[in-house]
Amino acid sequence: MTRIALFDLDHTLIPIDSDYAWGEFTIQRGWVDPVAFKRQNDAFYAQYQAGTLDVHDYVRFATEAVCKHGATESIAAHADFMRATVQKSIHPRALELVRQHQQAGDVVVIVTATNEFVTRPIATAFGVDELIAVELERDTSVGGTGWFTGGIRGVPSFREGKVTRVAQWLQARGLDWDAVHTTFYSDSMNDLPLLEKATVPVATNPDPRLRALAQQRGWRILDLFS
Repeated sequence: MTRIALFDLDHTLIPIDSDYAWGEFTIQRGWVDPVAFKRQNDAFYAQYQAGTLDVHDYVRFATEAVCKHGATESIAAHADFMRATVQKSIHPRALELVRQHQQAGDVVVIVTATNEFVTRPIATAFGVDELIAVELERDTSVGGTGWFTGGIRGVPSFREGKVTRVAQWLQARGLDWDAVHTTFYSDSMNDLPLLEKATVPVATNPDPRLRALAQQRGWRILDLFS
């Protein structure tokens, strides 16, 4: 049986929300109006924590500056973001957990509700090739830019969408849920659908609601950053 270790990213493998942190970085970069952007970014983050976020609205907002500044400038900015913010947030215990699964022969997959532009370099920093993230629509029209439009391509890997996207990932490899043993690490009640689907759910640095539920159901609780 194929063994798969699924990891949420934000507040699970890293103690920050990478999408929110990228937004703060664009403020520092002077790409957005600081007052208006921070107000809206904070509102969306509160909606995420409350489980009421409209992911399409959020992605349009979160990628607006990237769409505007284009590929070359955005990729260079993200490299600076990795150095300034992300690298210092990658803890040895999180890296070691990923390595343990890899050394055991497990397939390691990061499954995140944050978009691919923000998260692909972070997955690479963890040494993880398999990333299921919110995929971004590109302008493929004749004479188009080939860059992101602000829309989402396919099913967003958010809430129930994570189950759908993992199922699609399995199907593409000739697998299904019955043919695999899955361990899923997550901090958030937003990930309850995938936690309930996994063979082994692990509440990792869980928010208060998930911690209470994990205790009630006898799920393993892991605090990587305490």
